[in-house]
Amino acid sequence: METKRTNKALLVKGLKKMGLSLICMFLGPTLLYIGFSNPDKPLYIPILIIAFVVCGLAIFLAFKGLKTIMNSMFEKQ
Repeated sequence: METKRTNKALLVKGLKKMGLSLICMFLGPTLLYIGFSNPDKPLYIPILIIAFVVCGLAIFLAFKGLKTIMNSMFEKQ
């Protein structure tokens, strides 16, 4: 019976994605707050668009990172 080992390279890749997701999780709401607190500024709409994209990217990277980490632990090699 063969024991399963964690693919360390794939695990590091997943942890990097999770780190980027963490950065986006703080950056997105911060940009949203800045955007909503200055509705009379000329960059109101572009800041809100960027904030929503960063928030979506945070969710996407979190799912991709978790999937990569799970694949590193449970897939056959």
